[in-house]
Amino acid sequence: MKRILTGDRPTGKGHLGHYVGSWENRVKLQDEYECFFLIADLHTLTTALERTGNVAENVRDLVLDWLAVGIDPNKATIYLQSLIPEVTELFWIFACLVTVPRAQRIPTLKDVMRDLEIEEPSVGLLSYPILQAADVLMVRADLVPVGRDQESHIELLREIARRFNRLYGPVFPEAQSLTGRVPTLVGTDGQAKMSKSLNNTIFLSDPPDVVEQKVRGMYTDPKRLRATDPGTVEGNPVFIYHNAFNDNVDEVRDLEERYRTGRVGDVEVKRKLAAALNRFLDPIRERRAKFEAMPGLVDEIILAGTARARAEAQETLRLAKEAMRLPYGGV
Repeated sequence: MKRILTGDRPTGKGHLGHYVGSWENRVKLQDEYECFFLIADLHTLTTALERTGNVAENVRDLVLDWLAVGIDPNKATIYLQSLIPEVTELFWIFACLVTVPRAQRIPTLKDVMRDLEIEEPSVGLLSYPILQAADVLMVRADLVPVGRDQESHIELLREIARRFNRLYGPVFPEAQSLTGRVPTLVGTDGQAKMSKSLNNTIFLSDPPDVVEQKVRGMYTDPKRLRATDPGTVEGNPVFIYHNAFNDNVDEVRDLEERYRTGRVGDVEVKRKLAAALNRFLDPIRERRAKFEAMPGLVDEIILAGTARARAEAQETLRLAKEAMRLPYGGV
């Protein structure tokens, strides 16, 4: 059975962008592949050194969100990155295979620096795609479900695997990326990406009234001044969300037609979107509340999954060091 590895940084509760970008795929793929789902707490250090006190709570929130959307720890391995010391040793080997100019060409580096107003990146931020490669190749994964913005990271991963295999022998697969049905969900403010750092998110755990409030404030067609003006549907965040989450397809087509011809106002379109989002989120919120009420569940899941993932990491590192003919590499 082919393997999948993907994961998230524990930076807070999950939002709709996480769901359509990757989590929805994970729920489906856990029945078809051997899946490893990574809680990437070491990656948080690249941009949140002053907020490390929040990591433990964020780890718990992340696992609860995964369980709420349908990820099953009996089918997939959920583990904590910082409890796998082998991954940092593998990262160091890989870092020696990547030049500084190549690491600097990762497009998301500039995006992160801009969004978080970072003037000078740390070595850790510059090299975090290499640590991602170590995460994936540590379990010798074949597929990596990611958002479209992360595809450049997968290409670097493939380059690392190719170079290692060419130098030392065939140890690592060249993993392929797998994007979701809505690769990048726009933010509620119309920005290109939903992001917690941009404060333009709808969280999976938001209560109904908060969802309604956020939808009322959503960006829409800026050229449309009155409800009787013809509006633009294409690229309009409200209709992007309708098409992604509204299970009433006839209602969506009717709203689109009336919006284009100036026969429906933004208020009605947003009201129906809020209702559709809450229909979608209701079962997720209910499952989250159920799991949240079970003391010790998250810790049990993490510790059991980490023990399994570490056994894989130890075997991978053994194979890599043996191929490199390092002293005691096969021990």
